Amino acid sequence: MTSAHDQLLRRWFQEVWNEGRGATIDELFAPDAIAHGLGEHGRDARGPAEFRPFFEVLRSAFPDFHITVDDTVVEGDHAACRWTAEGTHAGAFGELPPSGRRFKVSGMSFVRIRGGQIVEGWNSWDLHGLLQQIAPDAGRAPVTLVKER
Repeated sequence: MTSAHDQLLRRWFQEVWNEGRGATIDELFAPDAIAHGLGEHGRDARGPAEFRPFFEVLRSAFPDFHITVDDTVVEGDHAACRWTAEGTHAGAFGELPPSGRRFKVSGMSFVRIRGGQIVEGWNSWDLHGLLQQIAPDAGRAPVTLVKER
């Protein structure tokens, strides 16, 4: 049996990441939500407008970006999942030009949900492993994904 929180989390990954539906960000990510560490220069992204640049960078660098939700756990207003992401480096990723290489990495997301929307999220994923797979020499230097405007 799946809970409403489990379904929301799975819908988030399917529609936002796998299908690239930016409109789902506005629907499921609350206006006052916080995505810890996913804003410019690793800062917190507050609300859909600040989260969207992170989304756009990944979707443009990896147009076939796909996340498979491997496990979920729900307790109260929190939901957590372990996931696997894969795709092809077909667009610029920070300072890295497209390499055409495929990647596969794992990650975890932990969210707090209120009123059918994500209001806070913490994410941990293997960015270093991704960089090693798409540009083996890039792992030696920092890569800025979202620049200040």
